[in-house]
Amino acid sequence: MTQGHCILSHGFESGPDATKVTALARVAEDLGWTTERPDYTDLDARLEVGRLGDVPGRLQRLLGIAGAAVARGTPVVLAGSSLGSYVSALASLQVPTRALFLMVPPTRMGPLPELDAAAVPISIVHAWRDELIPAADVVEWARQRGARLLLVDDSHRLARHVETTARAFAQLLTSLSREPHRQ
Repeated sequence: MTQGHCILSHGFESGPDATKVTALARVAEDLGWTTERPDYTDLDARLEVGRLGDVPGRLQRLLGIAGAAVARGTPVVLAGSSLGSYVSALASLQVPTRALFLMVPPTRMGPLPELDAAAVPISIVHAWRDELIPAADVVEWARQRGARLLLVDDSHRLARHVETTARAFAQLLTSLSREPHRQ
């Protein structure tokens, strides 16, 4: 029997086979979760919509995938990197979500709504030396929500901390299997 379904959203200028989401998928599957990695590359290429592509389109695609899992009665964990974490957090406000795992989440994105998320368990991995998203902004966002936060000495891509990030995701998923399911 599956523990639930993890939907892993890649960042901008990345793809569903990206190193971090691939590492997270491996960990989740080893722990008995099913995984899905949506491909947003077509939406990211739509620069006429905005400098980060079609962000509302990303959110709608994720909501459709997550909604289908919820309709099957499957607990859903949303995870993402950068822009993928932004849409994952926003999706949690619209679809029942068991937990969130956010890697280098942007707390503000120009004219788009500020980052917000459902009141579910949240685990964040962020980089002290993130050149795009100030660590202090993420620390404050996490503090306001009582989120678990791991800060590492790395840059925005978290390239030197892929395995550390995967272990943090495993900790989140393991903690969920010990708690009663509430959605």
